[in-house]
Amino acid sequence: MQIYLVGGAVRDSLLNYPVYENDWVVVGATPEKMINLGFKPVGKDFPVFIHNKTGEEYALARTERKSGRGYQGFEFYTSTDVSLEEDLVRRDLTINAIAQDSDGNLIDPFNGQKDIQLKVLRHVSDAFIEDPLRVLRVARFAARYHHLGFTVAPETMALMKSIVEQGEIEFLVAERVWKETSRAMQSKSPHIYIEILRECGALDILFPEINALFGVPQRADYHPEIDSGIHTLMALQQAVKLSDSAAVRFSVLLHDVGKAITPAQTLPSHTGHESRGLPLVKKICDRFAVPNEFRELAMAVTEYHLLCHKALELKPATILKLFTNIGAIRNSAKLTDFLYCCEADARGRTGFEDNHYGSTKYLTQALETVAQTDISDLVAAGVEGREIGRQLKQRQIAKLTEFKAAYTAV
Repeated sequence: MQIYLVGGAVRDSLLNYPVYENDWVVVGATPEKMINLGFKPVGKDFPVFIHNKTGEEYALARTERKSGRGYQGFEFYTSTDVSLEEDLVRRDLTINAIAQDSDGNLIDPFNGQKDIQLKVLRHVSDAFIEDPLRVLRVARFAARYHHLGFTVAPETMALMKSIVEQGEIEFLVAERVWKETSRAMQSKSPHIYIEILRECGALDILFPEINALFGVPQRADYHPEIDSGIHTLMALQQAVKLSDSAAVRFSVLLHDVGKAITPAQTLPSHTGHESRGLPLVKKICDRFAVPNEFRELAMAVTEYHLLCHKALELKPATILKLFTNIGAIRNSAKLTDFLYCCEADARGRTGFEDNHYGSTKYLTQALETVAQTDISDLVAAGVEGREIGRQLKQRQIAKLTEFKAAYTAV
């Protein structure tokens, strides 16, 4: 029995990148032996075990054979005679097919270290084409390491395109698509994830609403970059500068999907794209069972981003309605994330990248003003129900009116 550190921990150590978890492969063991050693079995498709002290995963070395469609269509074989190299050859990329023994020696049968030096994401073998999930994984790794200079090898991109052409992408389950996408949104370059999926054709299958934005023109006076898809990616890059939140970045990615269905006769104007986009955002979120945190922010940004851009022109009653509708009255953090998204949209335009976004300070202070509204006298007087709500709203609007007058007078 031999145990090797494999995958991401080895790869990221070689890249001097933070290592957050260790994965291990065990050669020459049986499930019974692992259990006798105190490991807890958790794997359904193949034997995976949890270390009773560290909580880390230990998988028996295995081989696999394609037996159906999608990433779940495999039969796995584990035995004491499966070698380390046979286990590594089934992995997706050469940089993920490096193992390390207990003495720190590296086992690298597929030249992963060389590809790290070359900064190339390259498939290990032609078996790559059997698993459609690898298309998303390569796109995610490209987004994760783009800032280090990594690119996808042309021959790997060719296989990714072949996977798409064979229709395998359509068999990916929503849960896995969302897992890879949300992780990509947390990377340093999430726009690269979208670009890679678009290049291989997967974006049109998984996110046709986003893919449809490319080639749709916008008014050059507002959007010198013209193309709606390019603007979306530029806004996503700005979101990365503003927030680490995957929900913020995902919401920016979806904020303009309504522009893809603007009637041709009205182009390049997109009046009403906010309301047109809402059903599309809902459709995407439903398709991938997107968590409510992401869904609610994406819907709010899609509907109200243009309103936010002209915040200083809004009536106090409209501002209060905006705060209420995005949930900021009860949770000020929702306004913070909403403003990050709107600022990313405003700055995600050619020549506007470094512009000041005045709505952020104005609306932040406006919400603080609303939060200071005192109704203790109403409570003491026994006012309740709808009446206390009506009077609270009146006082909030009055405070916003005073705030706006003072703010604009400065």
